Parts: sequence; structure tokens; C-alpha cells
Amino acid sequence: MKNFLLSICIVALCASCNSNKNPDTVPTVQAETYFDWDAANVYFLLTDRFNNGDTANDTIVKRDEETAVLRGFEGGDFAGIQQKIEEDYFTDLGVNAIWLTPIFEQVKGGVDEGTGFTYAYHGYWAKDWTAVEPSYGTMEEFKELVKAAHGKNIRILLDVVINHTGPVTAQDPQWPDDWVRTGPTCTYQDQETAVSCTLTNNLPDIRTDSTTEVELPQLLAEKWKQEGRYEQEKEELDTFFKNSGLARTPVNYIIKWVTDYARETGVDGFRIDTVKHVEEEVWTTFIEQSRIAYEEWKDNNPDEMIHDDEFFILGELYGYYAAGGRDYYFNGNPVNYFDSGYDAMINFGFKEDAKKDYKSLFTQYQSIIDSLNASTTTSDVAFMNYISSHDDGQPLDPMRENSLETGTKLLLTTGMSQVYYGDETARVLMAENAQGDANLRTNMNWDGIDQNTLRHWQKLGTFRSKHPAVGAGKSYDLAHDGPGYVTARLYEKNDYKDDVIIGVGLPDGNTTIDVSKVFKDQKQLNNAYTDQTLEIKNGRVEVMAQNGVVLIESLK
Repeated sequence: MKNFLLSICIVALCASCNSNKNPDTVPTVQAETYFDWDAANVYFLLTDRFNNGDTANDTIVKRDEETAVLRGFEGGDFAGIQQKIEEDYFTDLGVNAIWLTPIFEQVKGGVDEGTGFTYAYHGYWAKDWTAVEPSYGTMEEFKELVKAAHGKNIRILLDVVINHTGPVTAQDPQWPDDWVRTGPTCTYQDQETAVSCTLTNNLPDIRTDSTTEVELPQLLAEKWKQEGRYEQEKEELDTFFKNSGLARTPVNYIIKWVTDYARETGVDGFRIDTVKHVEEEVWTTFIEQSRIAYEEWKDNNPDEMIHDDEFFILGELYGYYAAGGRDYYFNGNPVNYFDSGYDAMINFGFKEDAKKDYKSLFTQYQSIIDSLNASTTTSDVAFMNYISSHDDGQPLDPMRENSLETGTKLLLTTGMSQVYYGDETARVLMAENAQGDANLRTNMNWDGIDQNTLRHWQKLGTFRSKHPAVGAGKSYDLAHDGPGYVTARLYEKNDYKDDVIIGVGLPDGNTTIDVSKVFKDQKQLNNAYTDQTLEIKNGRVEVMAQNGVVLIESLK
């Protein structure tokens, strides 16, 4: 399923080891920068709320009706994201992948869903999948953003939605009836009532189950003609359907339009919205076409490639808990979306699990990954942990009263990690007079960063990024006298090896740790949290814990 890339030249250091063996028998090697999606540190941001790099596009689309608090466009754009990439904000945070909310052109008008009048600042109300939202920037600017990220060995995950259009407004007419349904509203009694239905009122649902061939919507054809690109788009559609052999059903048009972003921009993967609202066979086709499109980009842009990995697919299967295995249950009936080609799912259980003590949390998550991939004849799969998000109304620590501990747990637990913009800066998830999810989507707090929190997250994130063992290694308890918990993480994949020791919940100050079961041949080690060189004496090191953390690695 996955190939791997050394973003800098790997130096072979020690004899081989097997991460499934007891650490008594495992020698170590020092990890250089090495990427494994299973251990990725992903930064998730709302483009509109992150950073305004170009004020010229703030009012390029007329959306001037008064909105409820934080329910209009705030100015964030591609230029602002690229600015922070080039300033090494993400690199310093140990981020090796950025997930952006959808960038498709959004409906022009606004609606009130019960929390006040709102525009489509978030990106989930598509008007035209073939165009970029002008308030974010241009397609060329987005391509430059991707190039800038790749120049820093950071991958891009693009959020995509294929199961609904934006709401109907005075400026945004409804798509034809053979393309969309407008009812009933989903009741989630079973799979059928989660798929063949609308998520909310006035959110037309694409007929993803339709096998009937349809014509291009007239509203879209007229729009393209006004923009002078009708013939080009029509020709591309003809070529796509001829080459793919797919029928001209509603969802297959959208599959073409969405996978073009892999074909034309070089993004490294998709984060797919609302997985359970689409049939499994549609996902199989979508994922196949996404990977075909990405291979075309690689063939056409060999000089821009930073890796040769397969296109990565991450799913938002709302309510999926990694502890439950690969299946998702619709009222008792299991569905395994991984069989459709998904590489990973977002884990909705972590924010609750993170309330446990370190030993219980780390032990549980080692057990989860073992169980998830035990005795399977299919490819290994992964999950992504988070503590806060754009649509989870019960985040862990919304007032940021315990940002150091939440960072330690998120970034040092097995699995992929998702840093939601502002987790690392103690951005409070509440705003005066805001309603609902607007509280989760405040502007990035560039002028109010908690520097102590940021430094902590930077140290942990950099260590995670440098060491795939943190997120994807095999975990072993190590005996330790006194309070706190110490674990070894041992990693081996594709002849690449990486071992670390992690101490958490330790009293600040000097502590002694037995490293003999992991580091056999070294005379010195490094505590990456304090950048302290450690002398090994009789298999032990005396190391300073700070903020309860010790991060032990081999010296280069």
C-alpha cells in the first residue's frame, strides 16, 4: 500500500534488527528524516481562518450581507499559507503534511442553518468543482503553494466533498433533479438512511447511487461559456469518459472534476469528507481514479516529485473509533471502508482516550494498531488522532488550560497525529456571541501565541517528524523507578530502522533511565527535548525531565 521516501540521504548505521522481537535483542540505528504516513504529523487548517497573505482577494467576490459572528469570510488565503511555509512555521513544528479544507469555488449566496446567516467560508459548499474559490486565490497560486510545501518536504492533503452541492440561494440555483435529491433528510437508522438522503435541509445530495447517464447541468455549461472555457471542459470530459470507460452518471462527473486536482497540482493525497454518506463501490472507483490521476501527474512532472509514494487516502468516517477495528457499524451491520481502498481513517475516539494516564493510553494504542492489522491478508491501515477539530463540538481542553499535556499525549501516541490550527498556540475554542461550530473556527491567534505552549509542541513535533518510531514503532514498557512512564519505540520497515525511548509524566529534574535494552553499542545519547548529551554508564543515563518529558535518541 505504501512506499516510503527518505527526504534526505539515509546513512546506514547498524546491523539489522526486528521490531517484533524483545528489545533485549534489538540494537539501534539513528533515524534520519524519513517519511511514513502511518506516523505522519498532519497540520489541519481552515484556509479562510489561518493567515491573510493577500488582502486584494478579500472582497473579490461580493458577499456583503451581515453574517452571524465568525460566519463570513475572514481573509485567509493560499498566499497566507505559503508565507508560513516559507517562514518555516510548519517545519519548526515538525509538520510533514498539511491538510487544507476544500478549495473548490463556493456558492455566492449565504443561508441560515439555525446558527445565524453564513457564507461558505469553510469550503464545504461547492458551486463548481472545476474552479478554485477566488477568495482563497487562484489555481496557479495553489500550485505554487504545493511546490513551496514540497520544497520543505511537506506533503499536501486536499479536503474533498463529492456527495453534495452547496445550498440553494438566490444566486445559486439548484442542480437538475437527475443530478441531486432534496430529501428525505438522513435519519441514520441504517446504511440506506445515511446514504440516499440529504445531510440537512437545503443541502442537495448528489445521486451517487444513480446508474443513469446525465447531461452536463445547464447552469454549469452557461457558467463555463461566460468564462470562456466551455469547449475545453467539454473536451476534457469526453476524454475522461472515453479513457476510463465510466458511464456519465452524476458522481462520475464529480470524480473526474475532483481527481483533476491530483492530476494537475501534485497534491499528495485527499482527505475525504462524509465517507459513510456514499456507497462503497463509488469510493472504490473514486480512489482508483485518484491514483491514476496522480500517476499521470508524476509522469508529467518528474522534476517536481519529492517521493514516489502512492496517492494517500484519508477518510472522515464520522463516529469511527480505531478501537473498534476496521468495521463501521450501521445499526449493527458492519461495513469495512478500508476494503474500498482507504489508507487511514480519522479516529474519533482519541480525545476521550487521552483523558487516561500515559501508560494506559500508550498501551491501549499499541494494542489498537496490533489488532487493526493482525492476521490480515490486505494492506496495513492507519488512523489519525486529534484533540480538536472544525466540527467536533466536544474538543479536549477547549479553553487550553492544559495545552502541554494534551500536546504530549497527541504527539507521542502511536498513530498519525492531527494538529488543528491553534492547538500549538493555545488558541481558545470560544468566541463572544459565536454559536455552534463558529467557536471552533476563530482566526489563528498570531498576535496572542502562548510561546511556552508553542515551544513544547515544536519540540515534540520535531521529534515525531524525525523519528517514525514515535507514531509507527512497536512500543515496549521499560522499568522505571519513581512516578511517570517510560517506553521504548522500535521501528523497522523497508530495511529502515529507528529506535527511541520516551519518558512522560516524569517529575521535572534529573532522573535515571535504564537504556540498555534498546541502545546496546552507543556511549552517548541525546535528550531531544532539552538537547542534552547523555553519557551511558552501566547501561543507564542521568537525564533531565522538563515539562514531564524525556525524548532519548541516538547521536548522529
